[in-house]
Amino acid sequence: MTMTTTTPPPDTTDLHPLVARLVRAFDARLVTPDSVDAWSAEGGDRVLLLGGDPVRFPEALDVAVVLPELQRAVGGRFQIAVAARGDEDALARRYGVLRWPALVFLREGRYVSVLPGMHDWTDYVAQVQAALAMAPSRVPGVGIPVVSATAGASACH
Repeated sequence: MTMTTTTPPPDTTDLHPLVARLVRAFDARLVTPDSVDAWSAEGGDRVLLLGGDPVRFPEALDVAVVLPELQRAVGGRFQIAVAARGDEDALARRYGVLRWPALVFLREGRYVSVLPGMHDWTDYVAQVQAALAMAPSRVPGVGIPVVSATAGASACH
């Protein structure tokens, strides 16, 4: 007798139904600050939706609806994840997101780009294609060296 175990479905109760639909119907992963690295390192291109509060940022729901269409428009080239509402701020800080909603592009566990806001379809597809063509880079705003106001006056020599 072979026992098979099934993983319980992720708890999407804190997600807006249109965002939860990404998990249920489009195989999006629900990620946290603790699990996003493992998810993004699974390989290939990855897109993390940070929607924010849909009352404050109603276009987040528009992005949630068109995200599978964007995925299809680029030949299914990327996998999708969404952040649980309570984890979005931490993930936004981690990836330098300053405007909601945002799509965070990752590849092979590394940061590539952020595409904030909702766009006209043609522009959106072009911007997603451009992001998928970019090389991984440093997260903006992270690791910027701090220089003192007296750095020009050398006291070391």
